[in-house]
Amino acid sequence: MNSITQDILYKQSVIKYSYRHGVTNAAIKYKMHRKTIYRWRERYDGTLESLKNKSRRPKYHPNQHTQEEIKKIKDYKNKNKDTGLVVLWVKLRRAGYTRSITSLYRVMQRIGIYKKAPSKKKEYEPKPYEQMKYPGERIQVDVKYVPGKSLTKEVKETEGRYYQYTAIDEYTRQRVLWASKEHSTYASTEFIEIIRKRFKYKIECIQTDNGTEFTNRLNPQRTTSETMFEKRLKELGIRHKLIKPKTPRHNGKVERSHRKDQERFYYDKIFYSFEDFKNRLKYWEKEYNNFPMKPLGWKSPNEKYIEYIKG
Repeated sequence: MNSITQDILYKQSVIKYSYRHGVTNAAIKYKMHRKTIYRWRERYDGTLESLKNKSRRPKYHPNQHTQEEIKKIKDYKNKNKDTGLVVLWVKLRRAGYTRSITSLYRVMQRIGIYKKAPSKKKEYEPKPYEQMKYPGERIQVDVKYVPGKSLTKEVKETEGRYYQYTAIDEYTRQRVLWASKEHSTYASTEFIEIIRKRFKYKIECIQTDNGTEFTNRLNPQRTTSETMFEKRLKELGIRHKLIKPKTPRHNGKVERSHRKDQERFYYDKIFYSFEDFKNRLKYWEKEYNNFPMKPLGWKSPNEKYIEYIKG
């Protein structure tokens, strides 16, 4: 499910809860302002379409071309059909046109009298996604920086930053979240032991990006030396798969889950200590693993796992 659809369904669930329990109770439960819920209710007509975000694009820009300028451009172009952009611009300038050549180029594209040259760049064609067949076949791992706005001034001054280590099983979408004060190969190695205990199945492969907390692959000074993380995976017989550099979409499941963390967890949270962060992250993990998802046929990750073990 894409993020837009999830947002709409989230709004719908808030509205339905407010109908059953009242707006005040809904605001408390979902931690949002009552005015927001009232605004959504006014727009809601029973369809998901009515809850889509409206375009914020301005209908008018104070610096846009006037109708007189557009008419002048069209007239000059009709009289000089084979004239290039630069020559046309010079002629218009002599007639009192004051815009830049870039503005002329853009408005001519917009009104359809100047065709943009086709791009020579080959469009990206995604490869068919490799579907996992059972839990533990491949786990995506990544690290998320806890947003600075979610930390108190005292925490930032005394402890610096907090990090969220994330492991997501590609088959069930079950996640393990771990709060850390460190972002290093040592912390990543510690996370291996945590996910081995928390996931109830054998892990065959762990997939990561090329960050130095995982590998020295892109470290120009230590390219050939293994990190502590890589050595531990080798000891455990777990295959380490590295994604192509600068292609986070190859680690798409964990990246999308981090986006959900930002939208549903971090957006309204303030953490007053590391223990506070750790405890609330634990509850968020539980909520995530019990939330139904469209890719799983509207089952939660935990329900997907139970379905698998029951055969």
